[in-house]
Amino acid sequence: MTWLREGISRRGLLSGGLAAAGGTTICATTVALGQPTHDGHGNAPVAGSAPAPDHSGAHGAMMTVGDVDAARNGFDPSALVTEWETGTVSLLPDGRTLRTFEVTAEDKEIEIAPGIMFPAWTYNGRVPGPALRATEGDRLRIVFKNLGSHPHSMHFHGIHAARMDGVPGAGLIDPGEEFVYEFEARPFGCHLYHCHALPLKRHIHKGMYGAFVIDPDPARHPDQADVARSRLLGTPENAGWQEFVMVMNAFDTNFDNENEIYAVNTVAHAYMKRPIRIVRDKPVRIYLVNVVEFDPINSFHLHANFFDYYEQGTTLTPTLRTVDLITQVQAQRGILEFTYRDHETGLYMFHPHQSEFTELGWVGMFDVVEAVA
Repeated sequence: MTWLREGISRRGLLSGGLAAAGGTTICATTVALGQPTHDGHGNAPVAGSAPAPDHSGAHGAMMTVGDVDAARNGFDPSALVTEWETGTVSLLPDGRTLRTFEVTAEDKEIEIAPGIMFPAWTYNGRVPGPALRATEGDRLRIVFKNLGSHPHSMHFHGIHAARMDGVPGAGLIDPGEEFVYEFEARPFGCHLYHCHALPLKRHIHKGMYGAFVIDPDPARHPDQADVARSRLLGTPENAGWQEFVMVMNAFDTNFDNENEIYAVNTVAHAYMKRPIRIVRDKPVRIYLVNVVEFDPINSFHLHANFFDYYEQGTTLTPTLRTVDLITQVQAQRGILEFTYRDHETGLYMFHPHQSEFTELGWVGMFDVVEAVA
């Protein structure tokens, strides 16, 4: 395997030096953070798309060189940012909606930066796991199968019975076993799920987490029904929004309890090389979740703009208005809403305001356009 075992620190990467790890040299064409490509720029044209814009001056050209093989990974951050898993829907005898999800735990080596492989523990073969989305009041049934090599579980941040908590004796299962979690989807908001096996920091850090979003039922919020409908997936009001799910994560490649790679949706610099397209006149909603292990604080800063923030997403009125930076501890999450309606088109950056995180992969661009062709 080519993932780094020892002898490389995040500060070594930050300096742009080459790393000799267990006899394996990471060459400049693979992971030279802070080094230009052969043509002097920090990124190259993306195959099958328009040439990537030149961001070589952004944050000192601290860019990985090359591209991650999305086909080998089995997931692509450009798709993950708008991808929701809504399960299989049926009706219970009492008329309530039953929403069924199938999730498997699997061991899988993934590429987190060009040429850097990581031995992950995954949900459904991807990191982060599928972004599960339901509606307030749905009956949820999650069929969980452990195909991995260690005991695993799914602990949901929500309201449920003790026997559905995903801890030892309540949904933590050994390899080859299956467990069915069942509970009502509440409260509405931006939540998450993760493995709760011990050692907890290792199971989370290795990739066992994902976003869990519960949309508000407008009928339950008559005083704010219009706002609730705008969050309810599938409604005309929701279709007027551009929604993205961003899971902030990081990777300790040599297992010294210090991260070497930072990202949103796993792949370093993914949204610098392929900026997220935004139509200028349509509002933006981001479901933001922080699952970074080993660092106490993460953050999100939006360049040249401000947003409203809904802490945990459990209110229909903002908890913070007109801010350009929020901080989150691990497992903290929220909803950001903003627009570029009064802006000129162009590329607008977003990143944490921990500079080291930015330089080690957690930074991206919004490509604001008049319309999507």
